[in-house]
Amino acid sequence: MTDPRMRNNLGGSSSPYLRQHADNPVHWQQWGEEAMDWARERDVPILLSIGYSACHWCHVMAHESFENDEIAAVMNENFVCVKVDREERPDIDAVYMNATVAMTGQGGWPMTCFLTPDGSPFYCGTYYPPAPRGGMPSFTQLLEAIADTFTNRRDEVDNAAQSIVTELQRASGGIPYGGAPVDAELLDAAGRSILGDEDIPRGGFGGAPKFPPSALLEGLLRQFERTGSGEILGGIERTAEAMARGGIYDQLGGGFSRYSVDAEWVVPHFEKMLYDNALLLRFYAHWARRTGSDLATRVTEETARFLLSDLLTENGCFASALDADTDGIEGLTYVWTPAQLVEVLGAEDGHWAADLFRVTDTGTFEEGASVLQLLRDPDDWSRWQRVSDALRAVRAGRLQPGRDDKVVTAWNGLTVTALTEAGLALDRPDWIAASAECAGALLDLHLVDGHLRRASLGGTVGAPTAVLEDYAALATGLLALYQATGSPRWLDAAQLLLDVTLDHFADPAEPGSWFDTADFAESLVTRPRDPLDGATPSGASSVAEALLTAAALTDADRSSRYAQAAADALARATLPLERAPRSAGHWLAVAEASLRGPIQVAVVGEGSLLADARRLAPGGAVVVGGAPDSSPLLADRPLVDGGEAAYICRGFVCDRPVTTVVELASQLNTTSHTAM
Repeated sequence: MTDPRMRNNLGGSSSPYLRQHADNPVHWQQWGEEAMDWARERDVPILLSIGYSACHWCHVMAHESFENDEIAAVMNENFVCVKVDREERPDIDAVYMNATVAMTGQGGWPMTCFLTPDGSPFYCGTYYPPAPRGGMPSFTQLLEAIADTFTNRRDEVDNAAQSIVTELQRASGGIPYGGAPVDAELLDAAGRSILGDEDIPRGGFGGAPKFPPSALLEGLLRQFERTGSGEILGGIERTAEAMARGGIYDQLGGGFSRYSVDAEWVVPHFEKMLYDNALLLRFYAHWARRTGSDLATRVTEETARFLLSDLLTENGCFASALDADTDGIEGLTYVWTPAQLVEVLGAEDGHWAADLFRVTDTGTFEEGASVLQLLRDPDDWSRWQRVSDALRAVRAGRLQPGRDDKVVTAWNGLTVTALTEAGLALDRPDWIAASAECAGALLDLHLVDGHLRRASLGGTVGAPTAVLEDYAALATGLLALYQATGSPRWLDAAQLLLDVTLDHFADPAEPGSWFDTADFAESLVTRPRDPLDGATPSGASSVAEALLTAAALTDADRSSRYAQAAADALARATLPLERAPRSAGHWLAVAEASLRGPIQVAVVGEGSLLADARRLAPGGAVVVGGAPDSSPLLADRPLVDGGEAAYICRGFVCDRPVTTVVELASQLNTTSHTAM
C-alpha cells in the first residue's frame, strides 16, 4: 500500500500560497511533527522552502523547478519536502532566515533550507536556477550534493547543524536594558542621524532599491510636532512627495507597491501589500491633518479607497496582497505606451496624459512601456479626473494580478488603526465604520479560547497561533477604535490581548524584552526574538505602543502594570535609537509619544472641542470624549460652568481645564506645565 504521505498535501491548506503549489509533482508536506516523523522514518533531510504569494522569484523558482517532473523526482526521492508561507508562519521564517543570513551573508525569498529530521538547519540559501547560472549550481546539482553529504558524511552534517543552532540560540538574546535615557537629546540625535542618510534630490533614505520608510516618516512627523524643526519637516515632505508622485504609487488606482527598484521611485516591484498601505495610510493621514497638504489629503483618500475596493474581503477584513505578476508578467496590468493612451483618450487628451504621466516613446519600464508618474499637479483637475476615469475603466478590463485572500491578524490590526485615524483626520465616519467591522470580525473569528490565531482564509481560521505583532497591532487598533467611538467593547478586548501578551510573551528574566512567540506556541530550534523594526514595526515596538496607550485609558491597577511594561520596553530601545535609528522608526514614534507623556486629552460634554482636540493633538496622543465619569480617563472631570471642557495631561502632570479652541491649541503647544 502506498504511503499517503507520498503525495502533495497542500490542497487543504489555509494559505493561498501553499495552495498555489498543490498541483506541483513535488510531494509537498505542511510544516509539523508528521513531516519530521516521516523524515526520521526515512532517515532523509528535510527540504524546507519558504516564500509568499506575491513574491516574483518564488513564482519563478516554482515554474522552473517545482513544476518540473524530473527535478521533483529528485526532491521526492531524497528529501521530505516542506512548504511554508512566511506570512502565515513568521516564527518559522524568522528562525530559518537568521540561519540563512548567518550562512550566506544575505537572505530573501524564496528561501531554501536543508534541515536534519529534528529541524536543525545545516545548509541554507535562496533561489537556485534549474541550470547552472552566474556561478550558481543548478538546483538538481545542489540536491544531489546535499543528499550525498547527508548519507555519506553524516557526522559533518550533525556537527554543522549543532553549531548553527547554538549560534542561533546565542544570537536570540534581548537588547541590553538601559543605556542612554529616552529623552529629547537621544531622539533629536536619532532624527539627525536618519536625515543624514537622506537622498535629498530624490527623496528616501539610502540607495536603490528603495522601500517606503513608513515607520520612520511617522516617527519623524511626531518629532516635528514636538520640535517644530523645519529641517525635519523638509525631510518628511521630500520623501513623502517623491513616493506619492512616483511610479511606486498607483496614480490611477491608489495604493503603494512594495518597493522601487530604482532610486527615483519610478519602477516598482508591483506587488501591493496590505501592511505597506496600512502604515502609509496612517502616515499620510497624519501629514494631511498636521499640515493641510492637498497631496497628503489626496493620497490618503485614494489609499483608503484602494483598501476598501481592492483588498476588502467578504467578512469585512482585508486580504494580504496583490501579486507582483499578472499572468506571469510583471506590471502587465499597470503600464502604458503613448499609443495606448491615444487609443483610449484620443489624440489631444492622449498626448496631454502622456506628458502629465511621463509616458515616453522609449518607456520607463520594459518593451517601451511606462509606469505612470505624476511629478506635477495637472493644470486642469477636471480634465485629469476625466482622463483618469477613462484609463481606470480600460485598466479594469485588463488581466488583473492575483490576490492573496489570507487575512493576517497583525496587518488587519494595522489597517484598523490606519482607517480609524484617517477617518478622524479627514472626517470620514465610513472609514471608521469599516474599521469597526474589521475589528469585530477579527475578534469573532481569530480569537479562539482567549488566544489569537495568526490568519484565516474564506472565513475559516487557520491553526497557527498568533505571534507578538498580531496581539500588539490588533490591540493598538482596538484602542484607536475605543478613542474614536467610546465603545467599551474595544477597550475590553484590547485589555484581554495585552494581558495575554504580558503573561505569555514577556521574558520574565529580562524586563522589557519580548519573545515573538508565546510560551504556549510550538517550540522551534530557537525561540525567535527580534526587536528591530523592518517592513513592519517589530512586535516589541508595537507592544510598547499598545501598552503606552492603554495605560492612559484603563483602570488604575492595569494602568500601573501597562505603564511599567512600556517603560521597560522603551529602556531597551535606546541602543537601536542610538546606533541604528533607521531600523528603529517605530521605536522613534513610540518614544516621541512617551516623551510627551503621552499627551492625554479628556473632553467632557457636547460640542466641537473633541473634534478640535483630535485635529490638534500630536501623533500618539490619547484623546477621548464623553460624559463625566463615563470612562477611566473621564473620571472626576466635571463640566465647567455647565458646558464642555477639555482636560490635558502629560503623564502625571495636568493643566487647568479649557473651554475654547484657542486655549486648547495653546496648551497642546505649550512646553512647560504646572501640576494640578
